[in-house]
Parts: sequence; C-alpha cells; structure tokens
Amino acid sequence: MAEMGLTERQKKWFATVTANLEAQTGRSLAAWVEIMKTCPETTPKAQQAWLKAEHGVGQNHAAHILDAARPKDGPGWDEPAELRAALWKDAGSLAILEAIEAVAGGVEGVISGQRKGYTSFSRAVQFAATRPLKGGRALLGLKVEPEASDRLSPSVRKESWSERLSAVVELDNAAAIDSEIARLFAAAAERG
Repeated sequence: MAEMGLTERQKKWFATVTANLEAQTGRSLAAWVEIMKTCPETTPKAQQAWLKAEHGVGQNHAAHILDAARPKDGPGWDEPAELRAALWKDAGSLAILEAIEAVAGGVEGVISGQRKGYTSFSRAVQFAATRPLKGGRALLGLKVEPEASDRLSPSVRKESWSERLSAVVELDNAAAIDSEIARLFAAAAERG
C-alpha cells in the first residue's frame, strides 16, 4: 500500500480548484477570506450556502474558501496521523482498520487517505472507505454490487465518502476481515 495521502488524480483536482479560484470567481483567496469576515452565518454548511446565494460561489470553491477562512477545529488534511488518531480512538475499531489496511497492502497501487470522518482507499479513484461505529465496530463501504456477497448490504445511508461505494458491511471485530472481505476489497479496487 502506498503512503497515506492523495492519489495523483486527487492532487491534480485540488491544484486545479486552487489555481482556478481567482479566474472563476474574480477574487483571490485572500479577498474571499476577508469577505467571509462579513458572513452572518456561523456554521460551515450555512456559510457555504451564503457564499452560493450572495456571491455565486460553487461548492468546491466554497469548501476551499471555508478551509482557509474558518478557524481549525482539529487536525486538517495535512495532518493525517492526527486525523487518524482522533477518529480511530476505540481499540476494537482501530484493530478492524489495521486488518483492512493489511488487506489493502496486498493490493497493488492502493493509497490510503485519512479524512476527518473516515479512512479512504483509492487507486485512480476512491473504491473503498471505512469509519468506526460505536462499540468497537466499523463500517466498510465498497465499490461493488451488494449482490456480490451475502454479507453486503446496499448503501442506503448518506455517507460522507464517495457515492460510488454502493455496498457496505458492518464489521464486529478484526477477525471479520477474512478471505471473503479481502476478495471483495480487491474486486472493488479493480472496479475503481
């Protein structure tokens, strides 16, 4: 498994959003940070809606502006180890993550990325993600059809990870990461 971070495609996408901000919005990031000081809203979602309604700023540029303008409420993208430690506090959930990472290590070209609410697995695009559940458990989302295994369910809850992850499985412990989960993980990577 490659180092934790972003795929080349993801790096290019973020660089494009950053590079095109001024050309597409007519203002520099520094100017947007100043404008955000006048925003009457206090939550990120409301601030994003305000940027769109008042200034016509799209979702990606709004996220970039908010990242620069809002005070940090914990580790950021550039601190994956801290994000991981904050999210995977429960020893049981962490053991599940480590078992999934061991499976990922056996699949060529996998990049693990740490987000605030989940850990992603990508090649060119994200094909799997996992997040802790209460009680030392975890949820694994995969880019496979739910019919690929009796253990899978359709992803019906809106997760913060990619909507391409159409199947999920709840994992009760690290031993649940068996050869079948490894096979499904590899199949998701191939589809990704």
